[in-house]
Amino acid sequence: MTALTLSTAGAATLRADALVVGVAKGAKGPVVAPGAEAVDKAFGGKLASVLETLGASGAEGEVTKLHAPDGLKVPVVIAVGLGPVPEKDAAFDGEALRRAAGSAARALTGSKKAGFALPITSVEDAEAVAEGALLGAYAFTAYQGGENKLAPKDKKNGNGAKLPLAEVALLGGKPRDKAFKAAAERATALVEEINRARDLINTPPNDLYPESFAAVATAAGKEHGIKVQVLDEKALVKGGFGGLLGVGQGSTHGPRLVKLAYTHPKAEKTLALVGKGITYDSGGISLKPAGHNETMKCDMSGAAAVFATVVAAARLGLQVNVTGWLALAENMPSGSATRPGDVLRMYSGKTVEVLNTDAEGRLVLADALTRACEENPDAIVDVATLTGAMVLALGHRTFGIMANDDAFRTSIHEIAEEVGEASWPMPLPADLRKGMDSPTADIANMGERMGGGLVAGLFLQEFVGEGIAWAHLDIAGPAFHEGAPYGYTPKGGTGSAVRTLVKLAERTAAGDLG
Repeated sequence: MTALTLSTAGAATLRADALVVGVAKGAKGPVVAPGAEAVDKAFGGKLASVLETLGASGAEGEVTKLHAPDGLKVPVVIAVGLGPVPEKDAAFDGEALRRAAGSAARALTGSKKAGFALPITSVEDAEAVAEGALLGAYAFTAYQGGENKLAPKDKKNGNGAKLPLAEVALLGGKPRDKAFKAAAERATALVEEINRARDLINTPPNDLYPESFAAVATAAGKEHGIKVQVLDEKALVKGGFGGLLGVGQGSTHGPRLVKLAYTHPKAEKTLALVGKGITYDSGGISLKPAGHNETMKCDMSGAAAVFATVVAAARLGLQVNVTGWLALAENMPSGSATRPGDVLRMYSGKTVEVLNTDAEGRLVLADALTRACEENPDAIVDVATLTGAMVLALGHRTFGIMANDDAFRTSIHEIAEEVGEASWPMPLPADLRKGMDSPTADIANMGERMGGGLVAGLFLQEFVGEGIAWAHLDIAGPAFHEGAPYGYTPKGGTGSAVRTLVKLAERTAAGDLG
């Protein structure tokens, strides 16, 4: 991953391939942001007018490259838009800094080192810039540039993609200050785990399936002191995990339930996280229509987020117990696949009539939720790319939050907004529950079509233990980005919800669960 350093050099003396400065959108044109004073001086105090001449306005995500003048040790200056100038005496929003740093890092692909002289007035600002730059520098290249055996040995195939920016030198970060050092270390650990989640999401399903995902989790557990338990098909049959088995029985790759347990000797609270891990979702017998299968490797994004969060908690040494449950299965059509009309007996003992095999995520989550609740955690959060209905409701950049406790839902929403992840609280209307009544089983896995995302949440709520605060994050929209990259968001897997979950774990450790 891209390295992060807190530089002791000034903007005028830093030696690097490029220097990144901020420019804001003012009422009368671009405004040079704090942190760029030395650069503006090198331009004779005319940096803003030069940028305006080149068509720059300071709008968010805008990137303008300039040849550096005499007086700077770098050959190139990158001016990145921060959006509107803040109101008087206000600082730039952390998310604006994060996105600007991400845009600049993407523009610097192929560079060895770049200095970031964006406006930093606090430790939080420094951490936001660091996060944005490291997230923006991400690239998934594991399957590119392989050797072409038919070509001369000195030639390679692949698309010739450049490597990401190798080093981010953060200016204005007070490298000798313990708080700034801690912020840099947190940003590095957090982003490394988000990028681990991104890598998993982007890995093709012929290489990432339940058993191989479980192996990745086991290896990470050994590295970071996390206890890992893997239930294979035999153990799932013995334990009666009918949801996981029913979804996975059509595939040659059997299902797994993986438990990751990070514990701290001084922890007073336990947070349980449950992730949907459908490593490939064909829809099963209720086959998805053409055009909807190509990105279904991303249907394990919830499990990837949970996995990354548990590892991040361990690396940060958070004073809280965090248990992650990865409900892993591959949903395929075959002669052994679950059929619409089949009835599954879940781990909880409830029976479920399967009306649609493409509503499979709630089935594997139900088993994992029941098992997680047996350990009586103080709170439980499940994360899933669960419904297309949530994308219709909130779009591609916002995830929905449902909960059985209004205060808990509000806390998670506030945390998500604080860390820069767009989210929205959603209700669980009791009247929608009747649509899942089944004449054959205790409940059906489908209900009313309208409000389908809320129906899915109501289904999950049936499998949450009494007295346990529970929230459901439907990340179907933001988990996988199919468009052009923007800010620090790449094309492909995004690592959605990891920042929210890590901050939730930190709040829980501090006794502020909500």
